[in-house]
Amino acid sequence: MNILFAASELTPYAKTGGLGDVLAALPAALRARGHSVSVALPLYRRLRESLANLRRTPLTVAVELAGRPLTARVWQGVSRDGVTVFAIERDEFFDRANLYGAADGDYFDNAARFMFYCRAVTELALTLEPRPEILHANDWQAALIPPLVRAGRLPFKTALTIHNLAYQGIFPAAEFPLTGLAGFYLKPHALEYHGRMNLLKGGILFADAVTTVSPGYAREILTEQHGCGLHGPLAARREVLTGILNGIDADRWNPATDPWLAANYDARRVSAGKRKNKAALLNELGLPPALAKQPLLGLISRLTEQKGLELVLDAAPELLKRGAGLVLLGSGDARYEEAWRDLARQHPRQVAVSIGFNEPLAHRIEAGADLFLMPSRFEPCGLNQFYSMRYGAVPVVHNVGGLGDSVANGRDGFTFSGYHTASFLAATVSALELFNNARRWKEMQTAGMTRDFSWEQRVPQYENIYQGLTK
Repeated sequence: MNILFAASELTPYAKTGGLGDVLAALPAALRARGHSVSVALPLYRRLRESLANLRRTPLTVAVELAGRPLTARVWQGVSRDGVTVFAIERDEFFDRANLYGAADGDYFDNAARFMFYCRAVTELALTLEPRPEILHANDWQAALIPPLVRAGRLPFKTALTIHNLAYQGIFPAAEFPLTGLAGFYLKPHALEYHGRMNLLKGGILFADAVTTVSPGYAREILTEQHGCGLHGPLAARREVLTGILNGIDADRWNPATDPWLAANYDARRVSAGKRKNKAALLNELGLPPALAKQPLLGLISRLTEQKGLELVLDAAPELLKRGAGLVLLGSGDARYEEAWRDLARQHPRQVAVSIGFNEPLAHRIEAGADLFLMPSRFEPCGLNQFYSMRYGAVPVVHNVGGLGDSVANGRDGFTFSGYHTASFLAATVSALELFNNARRWKEMQTAGMTRDFSWEQRVPQYENIYQGLTK
C-alpha cells in the first residue's frame, strides 16, 4: 500500500514528545514490510537545520487562506530510517525557534499555521505519483485533513490517530474561514464545539478510521471522565475506533548496542551492566559514589500536570528518607521546573535535576536507574515504560491507559490505582523493599528485558485497518 503520514513532529528532527518517536518508528516499520510510506510535516527551522539531505523540489502547492493566496514550496529528503520526508515551506509560519509556542504560551497564529499545513498536505497528496491510497493524520495539528478529504471528495481514505485527547486544536469560530470549508461544517455535527471550532472533533467525525495508542485508552476516552469533552463524538464513531498499543524502535533502544552507555549489557548481564552504568550516571550528574549502593529512581518527562509530578514531589521526603536517590530529566511548566530545582538544592547528595531535552542522557538514565517512575494522571500510551523495561529499570506506573496495558504488576513492574500520593508511595515503597531481594529483583528485570516491544508486533494491526479501508 501507499501511505502518506501527516504529523507535526518527527524524531529526531522536530520533537516535543512521544508523537515524534511514533512517527519515526511506525512508518519505518511499515516500509520494512514492503509498503510505500512517506511523512509530510511543516518545514520548521530545526528540521531544515537537522535533516541534512533535505532539498527544495520544483514542486509547489497553492492554498487560498481566508481569501489570501499563498504558495508553499515542497522540500524532500530521507529520514535516518529510510522514509521519504516531505516538508511544507512557508517561513512566515514555520521558520521559528519552537514548534508550537514560546515560554509565554502558544503562538498566536497556530490556527492559521496548521490549517495552512493541512490544506497544503492535501494538495501535495494530489500531485504525488504514485498517489497515496491512505492519508494518515496524527493529532489535532493534522486533524483537518479528514474533513478536507470528505468535503472535496478527494480520492483518498483517511485515518486519524489520537496520541493525546487533551490537546484538541480549539480556536475561535472567527478562524473557521481558514479551513476553506463551507459554513455547513461549522455546525454541531462537524467542527463546531461550544461556539468555537474544534479541529480534532472534525477529524474524529470525518476520518474513515480512528485509532488511538492503546486499547485501555480507547476504552477510557469513551467515558465522560476521560473523554475531554469529546466522549460523545467518539462514542458515535465507536465502530471505527481501535486502540493499538505503541511499540518502540528496538534497535535504537537496545542496551546491548547503545552507543551512549558507559557499558553495554543484556538480560544475562543485567546486574553488572546496570552497576557500571549507575556509577557512571552518578558521576555525570555530580551525585556521590556512595549512592550506588542505594536504589536510584529515574524520571524523564515533560513537566506538565498530566505527568503526576506532584505525586513524586509529595512523596519525595519519604523516599529520600529511605535512602533512595532521584534523577530527573525534562522541561515544561516553569512552576514544576522550579519545584524540582528546589528539591535538588535541598538534597544535593540525593537528587539531580537536568532541565531540557537530552536524548543521550535519557538513555543513560534508563541504563543507570534501578526504578523508573511514571505516575501520570492519565497516559494514552507512554513510551518510557517500554524503554525502562528494556533497560532493566523496573517501572512504577499509575494503572491507566497504555501504562496499565503494558506493565504487569509484580511480574515486570509495579502499578497503583487511584491518583493519590499514598497509592503512589505504597507502590514505590514496595519496589524499594523488593530491591533488597537480589534474586527476585533480577527476575523482575529479566521479565521486562525479554519482552518484545517492537513495532513489528503492532504493524499488522495497522495493515488490517488500511486494508479494510481500501477493499
